[in-house]
Amino acid sequence: MQPFTSKVISVIKDIPPGKVMTYGQIAGCAGSPRGARQVVRILHTMSKKYELPWHRVVNIKGEIAIKDREHADYQQFLLEREGVKFTKNLVVDLTQYKTDTMAEY
Repeated sequence: MQPFTSKVISVIKDIPPGKVMTYGQIAGCAGSPRGARQVVRILHTMSKKYELPWHRVVNIKGEIAIKDREHADYQQFLLEREGVKFTKNLVVDLTQYKTDTMAEY
């Protein structure tokens, strides 16, 4: 496994319940600030194997990036179950829910 991949997995696993991170924020914490697309790929291919809390990852605007409505609704359900609230436009308020506990990375 590549070091960046390993670090991304570690960062995602450390997102606390009720908080979110953006793809770019995860990439930056893992050492590659321009690696957001790689984070998407890692999430897509490794979420099950490593039991990643994939639902806690949103895009830079605070939106659910999944295009499939059924899966997007499920992600929203999981986040709301953890206390994350959405605006009427289905956006997470990143000032309130984006984790700031990632300073160790």
